[in-house]
Amino acid sequence: MAYQRPIAVAVVGYGYWGSKHARVLSSIPDTEVVVVDGNEARLAEAEATHHAVAVSRSLENVIDRVDAVVICTPPGSHAAIGMTALAAGKHTLVEKPLATSVVDAEGMVTAADREGVQLMVGHTFEFNPAVWKLREVVRSGALGRILYVDTARLSLGRYQSDVNVIWDLAPHDISIASYLLDDMPSRATVWAERNIGFRHADVAYLKLEFDRADTHAFVRVSWLSPNKVRKVTVVGERQMAVYDDLSDNERIRIYDIGVDPADHDESVETHAMPVSYRTGDITSPYVAFSEPLLLQDRHFLDCIRTGATSASPGSRGADVVRVLAATDRAIESGLTASIVPAPVVELAGVGAITELPAQRVAS
Repeated sequence: MAYQRPIAVAVVGYGYWGSKHARVLSSIPDTEVVVVDGNEARLAEAEATHHAVAVSRSLENVIDRVDAVVICTPPGSHAAIGMTALAAGKHTLVEKPLATSVVDAEGMVTAADREGVQLMVGHTFEFNPAVWKLREVVRSGALGRILYVDTARLSLGRYQSDVNVIWDLAPHDISIASYLLDDMPSRATVWAERNIGFRHADVAYLKLEFDRADTHAFVRVSWLSPNKVRKVTVVGERQMAVYDDLSDNERIRIYDIGVDPADHDESVETHAMPVSYRTGDITSPYVAFSEPLLLQDRHFLDCIRTGATSASPGSRGADVVRVLAATDRAIESGLTASIVPAPVVELAGVGAITELPAQRVAS
């Protein structure tokens, strides 16, 4: 469908991410925004901050007047609201994770295909120019064979009520690692611990194994760290690269350093591992800054206008959900869990759209 008029978008949930989407979408020409939230104070804030947006307490009241829905509610509500939007024939962008179960994620993908509408997942870092540059470096072969990827996403707070720290933070790092390696992990091993409260793990360490890329990634996530850290390290045989999302001017550094095993020498003690160390220059390629969320949302609107397939479609979101589901199995069993494609299962009807409860719309 070619749009010769502005695209109307409902942003459902005016919390941390919803407020950002409202700001970004409001800045894009030929886009009309309505904020949907069950909390009157949040709606008043949205009106005061973004004078051009409309507001509504209920998606039901505006669903017939919009072309697309952006879902920024807690993860546990993504599937129900997403299925409602898709059943109404609306293009839908869902913040990560796409859903909190494989069945729900696959059901959303099936519904989008059936209705012939866009379903996109908010893997924002796949629209980050620094991640694009890092991927370019990895694919150029400059680092050599990738030995491993290490990611750290740590901060203090923003505890979630309906998911643990893995489901909350790790989708970003799973998407980054798989994007860099052009592969999805096949197995997951997890250590997770609950330190505060009584519901969800707030610190976790993941090992993800990538068969086709012949490497692995270590993912560290925490809601309980004194310092905010957003870092990805790619270790290659020839060089290493570090992406620091919090750096002001050198978000990517490439280190011409490494370790080479020395030739076996029988004169060396059998328990020793002789190595030689290489040291060289540290370079930082220039990366022009563009706000990833703006690039992502603009891409979503472009796909609606042109019918092009999204660079981050619902099927990719379902892939990441399969990895997250495997981490749950790994925690429960204490063993490495395999990650296998799940059969597509359609969800049952969602039923009537109701007014969004105030306590369920903050992200």
